[in-house]
Amino acid sequence: MTEDLKRVEAALDEKVRPVLRAHGGEISVDHLEDGVLYVKLLGQCAGCPSADLTNETIVEAELTRALPDLVRRAVVVQTVSDELWEQAKKLLRDHHL
Repeated sequence: MTEDLKRVEAALDEKVRPVLRAHGGEISVDHLEDGVLYVKLLGQCAGCPSADLTNETIVEAELTRALPDLVRRAVVVQTVSDELWEQAKKLLRDHHL
C-alpha cells in the first residue's frame, strides 16, 4: 500500500468509518487518481438511495478537509454487494417466482 493510501485509510478510520458503521455501513477504497478518491460503500450503505448525499456530506467533506493536498473529490463506485446478490438469489430460490 502506498503512503498516500495509508493516509487515506487513516483518515477514513478516524473520520468516516465510525459514522458509517453506526448505520450498518462500511467503506473501501477502490483507487486514488489525480486527486479523485474512488470508494465503494458497503453493508447497509451499498445501494442506499442516500449514497450520493453520504458521499458528499461525510466522505468527501471529511477527506478534503483532512487531506487537502491529496483528495480534491470523492466518487462512489456503484457496485452490487455480495450481500445483495445473496439476498436476491435466496428470494428467487425460496419463493419460486
